[in-house]
Amino acid sequence: MSATLGTFLKLLNPELSIKIFERLDAPAQESSNPWNNAGTGHAALCELNYMPDTSDGSLPNAQKAIAINEQFQLSRQFWAHLVEVGILKNPSSFITSTPHMTFVRGEKDCDYLKRRYLALKNQPLFAGMEFSQDPEVIRQWAPLLIEGRDQNETIAATTIQTGTDVNFGEITRQLIDHLVSQGAEVDYNSEVRGLKKSKDGWLVSTGSVVTKARFVFVGAGGWALKLLQKAGIPEAKGYGTFPVGGQWLRCDDPEIVARHSAKVYSQASVGAPPMSVPHLDARMVDGQPSLLFGPYATSNPKFLKHGSILDLPKSIRPSNVIPYLAVAVSNFPLIKYLVGELAKGKKRKFESLLEFMPTANAKDWQLLNAGQRAQIIKKDKAKGGILQFGTEIITSADGSIAALLGASPGASTAVNAMLEVLERSFPEQFPIWKSKLSKIMPWYGKSLNSDAKAAAKSLAETAKTLQLK
Repeated sequence: MSATLGTFLKLLNPELSIKIFERLDAPAQESSNPWNNAGTGHAALCELNYMPDTSDGSLPNAQKAIAINEQFQLSRQFWAHLVEVGILKNPSSFITSTPHMTFVRGEKDCDYLKRRYLALKNQPLFAGMEFSQDPEVIRQWAPLLIEGRDQNETIAATTIQTGTDVNFGEITRQLIDHLVSQGAEVDYNSEVRGLKKSKDGWLVSTGSVVTKARFVFVGAGGWALKLLQKAGIPEAKGYGTFPVGGQWLRCDDPEIVARHSAKVYSQASVGAPPMSVPHLDARMVDGQPSLLFGPYATSNPKFLKHGSILDLPKSIRPSNVIPYLAVAVSNFPLIKYLVGELAKGKKRKFESLLEFMPTANAKDWQLLNAGQRAQIIKKDKAKGGILQFGTEIITSADGSIAALLGASPGASTAVNAMLEVLERSFPEQFPIWKSKLSKIMPWYGKSLNSDAKAAAKSLAETAKTLQLK
């Protein structure tokens, strides 16, 4: 998020002075690191949580799925522009064509998936989506899903070829390298410990060093809440964070990896948070293909993978005690789910993989820790507090400080999120910037999905620049 915002600002006003503080010794070592996330270019092509089922058997509402896809198209357009002007190098280093599939089992889920397909197949941004309940057709899409499976099992799948695998860590590193080449400063091993309002901006403290800034963006993942609390802005009061960790099973065996080239998502377990939807993913990191399966949710009080076990208790304030308690009381299924996940060893976690890939062998897979996700807890008049599975931008009244809280869909829609930051925090400049932004992203501010020709053109043009199929 920070690298994306910095890049926008330098493109829009090259004279701006930018300084980046990173508490670790390199960029993209937390949620953006390719092994800490699924690398899915989240466009709602295969993720069921963006399009929940209906209670009456009607077609599910596609509006949220379309909105997520529209946001990802902005990211594709932005990245394509950055490739054209030489800011991002070698598209294959950070994005590859990877079909997106959804795979479900049982009559109920198969019926839902078919209705989801019917609701999406004629939407321009979902053009080319296919549905099948024929095991032999699904075998052609992803053979490892079918081999060894009971032929009498009721299954269904959708597939679409416009999906992508994205190395967000590589994008981050390249963007930061460019910012440095344009005069931006990066202080590594530098933890922000204080944010104090001054007459003309903020005093940013990293121990003994204090930096003055007219504008501050807090792109600190799970630590964003902690820094907002230090800033003391009223807009952050009442917010809390519910941390959820994760683990993956990873396979690097060339013979196995070569036989699966898609990202395959399924239904979440009852009570599971959205980031724990099981999926079997083809990954491409630093030119090397791998498979990931998971994630398996874990629970600890850290707000970051490299955080502290005191992060959660230290975030409690009088203003967010009630939201924390309300969420604890009203989310018993989630707590029960997390406790159950914690009790699983590698053997039981491997059993979940067998539901996707019946011929999997435990010796071919290693268990790795994924990134930490910090879900939003916020005030709610009716319930006292709610747990929000999404992202949210918080901006001070004067626009001088902004932050991003939450996780899903995260980095995939960083471009859309940072455009919102620009609009909120630079209200005087933004109307002037919009014309330049429209040149960078030709369909910015327009609905691609409402224009089939425009959608096809945008997908084709960005695919060509980003070297996608």
